[in-house]
Amino acid sequence: MMSALRRNKIINLFSSSKLSPLISHEITLIPQSTQHATYPSSAFLKTLNPFRVLLSYASHSTQASKFPEYEMPSVTWGVIQGRKEKLVSRVITFDYLKGLGIIPDELHDLELPSTVEVMRERVEFLQKLGLTVDDINEYPLMLGCSVRKNIIPVLGYLEKIGIPRSKLGEFIKSYPQVLHASVIVELAPVVRLLRGLDVEKQDIGFVLQKYPELLGFKLEGTMSTSVAYLVSIGVNPRDIGPMVTQYPYFLGMRVGTVIKPLIEYLVSLQLPKKIIARMLEKRPYILGYDLEETVKPNVDCLISFGIRKESLPLVIAQYPLILGLPLKAKLSSQQYFFFLKLKIDPEGFARVIEKMPQVVSLNQHVIMKPVEFLLARAIPSHDVANMVIKCPQLIAARVELMKNSFYFFKSEMGRPIKELVEFPEYFTYSLESRIKPRYQKMKSKGIRLSLNWMLNCSDQRFEERLQGNYIETETTGPSFCMGGKLELPGNEIVSDEEEESDDEELYRRTVSV
Repeated sequence: MMSALRRNKIINLFSSSKLSPLISHEITLIPQSTQHATYPSSAFLKTLNPFRVLLSYASHSTQASKFPEYEMPSVTWGVIQGRKEKLVSRVITFDYLKGLGIIPDELHDLELPSTVEVMRERVEFLQKLGLTVDDINEYPLMLGCSVRKNIIPVLGYLEKIGIPRSKLGEFIKSYPQVLHASVIVELAPVVRLLRGLDVEKQDIGFVLQKYPELLGFKLEGTMSTSVAYLVSIGVNPRDIGPMVTQYPYFLGMRVGTVIKPLIEYLVSLQLPKKIIARMLEKRPYILGYDLEETVKPNVDCLISFGIRKESLPLVIAQYPLILGLPLKAKLSSQQYFFFLKLKIDPEGFARVIEKMPQVVSLNQHVIMKPVEFLLARAIPSHDVANMVIKCPQLIAARVELMKNSFYFFKSEMGRPIKELVEFPEYFTYSLESRIKPRYQKMKSKGIRLSLNWMLNCSDQRFEERLQGNYIETETTGPSFCMGGKLELPGNEIVSDEEEESDDEELYRRTVSV
């Protein structure tokens, strides 16, 4: 019974239209006496070898379709060749690579094309992209990638997401492992994650050019945990995208060994987490500073130059870059310059740094311009030194604006130079929007206020002073810190809630400088 069923199946298969020509071909191999006039008999079919016919059919079908290589990739390297032929082909390919100067040592365990012509195609394609023999030797495994099945699809996708064609060669040089990646399984999910982090579509290519290794990260690994931790300390989720665009490298940093220890150290310096979060939103590159090699030594350096520990949070918040500078050399140079040219001793220099830490990076030629302007107005050098210590912003002021303010002070206000020495902040206020309008109101009412009272208050407070609705004791002046809070007379009436909101607003004003 079973043999009858098997025989019927074979007869049905052989009677199909596709196999009829092949069967006829097989019949011609049989003596004429055994051939049927129209179709082979069932008795004759028993004598045929079905496997021979099926093999002939498979060979005929493949040759007839002739699929392109990229549609029907060949997986028969080393299968259609015998062991001896494979070894000979590999030796020929290696000799070709050595002749180009390519070292094939790492390719011994790699499946290579069966002909040297295919390898030549790969090498020439990579060279057209701009890769040199040295670049290939840096990562010879790229020669295991098929031009049609690996390289072209990957390059096409990279160009699609925003990497210019002219930059593709440089991209491959920096991250050749991308040629092994699957566009659908590995590359596209990373791009979707970046878009999910609010990275703008037009910035994707820019981000990946800066940090191409992102394409090799697992979605549920380092990238997700670093973002989650930053959000947990107060970073606004909407700011993650701009942070990635500016400094994508933090996505590859481990939380436990890199990010968290740095944050905890800054907190130990009395920097509130919400201020740290605002710092990172504006300057995410801070996360790239090495804690042991750079950050801690720089903090120790600040203390050794006389900066008080209680002032460190304000110094860092105003100028986070100070944590990553070659600080000792810069502080030594500026301290010597301040003592030599401005007659400011090391203690005075430390007070200047506390109020305006950006001084460590200011060009000395820029510093001297406003100082020379003040000296040329017959202000003694020791008074100029005190003015700089009290208001370091003077040394970053534009001389043209200082000239206009000084001319108004002398010609219109007619006040003595002593008042400028006592309140050097005068030069930091706008002449047109604050100094002139307030002076004219005072003059119209016949009131004379000190520069401090006239300028260092809000418009509302100034009106109250003019009306006499707000009475307060004259003080020696505000404690002025760039980007910090101005300790105004009477600020004890401000509520705690208002102070907190002011902190954040003033910090944002600080980091925008």
